[in-house]
Amino acid sequence: MPDVLIVGATGLVGRAVIDHFGATPVTVLARRTVEGLAPHHAALVAPSDRWGDIIAAERPTVLISCLGTTIRQAGSHLAFRAVDHDLVLAAARGGRAGGTSHMISVSSVGAASKSSNFYLRTKGETEDDLRALGFDRLDLIRPGLLRGDRPGPQRLGEGLATIAAPLTDALLHGSFRRYRSISGDTVAAAIARLARQSGSGVHIHENDAIRALAD
Repeated sequence: MPDVLIVGATGLVGRAVIDHFGATPVTVLARRTVEGLAPHHAALVAPSDRWGDIIAAERPTVLISCLGTTIRQAGSHLAFRAVDHDLVLAAARGGRAGGTSHMISVSSVGAASKSSNFYLRTKGETEDDLRALGFDRLDLIRPGLLRGDRPGPQRLGEGLATIAAPLTDALLHGSFRRYRSISGDTVAAAIARLARQSGSGVHIHENDAIRALAD
């Protein structure tokens, strides 16, 4: 099993990714202590402006980014971009400096650098900038609405969307299947599987591919 370092481990997907590694040790880098982290995992706590240097020093073979926020939670477009683009790229550059060959990054369905939607444009620009770093292998995970118990207060819009998800999902067929909701645990299982895979190139994983990996 390659050396794995995870950022974004305090969120819905990140916490589940750690669980899916089971007894396999991983390194977790976060801004605050990750509650309930098993003792066989290594915990690093540091301000995010130090993450690049720390990741470079750790020299992980596989870097997993589950970083992500919302514009509402961040408080502004600028603060959102600081996490979903700038911090992801800082971690990735640290990985490349330390010789990381494989990165797995959680993005979003519909991500496109030419999108008129700020959220999706930021996600697409992040994907493009990760490609430019030249990892031997880059896996981009593009889930739709994530279902599961999130830490912190419930977001009203997401709560309503989750309630409506069974009906909405049933209406999405063909190329629109990629917009179906998916559980954070399923996404995490797919990520843990990908971390154990070799190969090269850029791979994009949307709803059906994510589910297939998780099975």
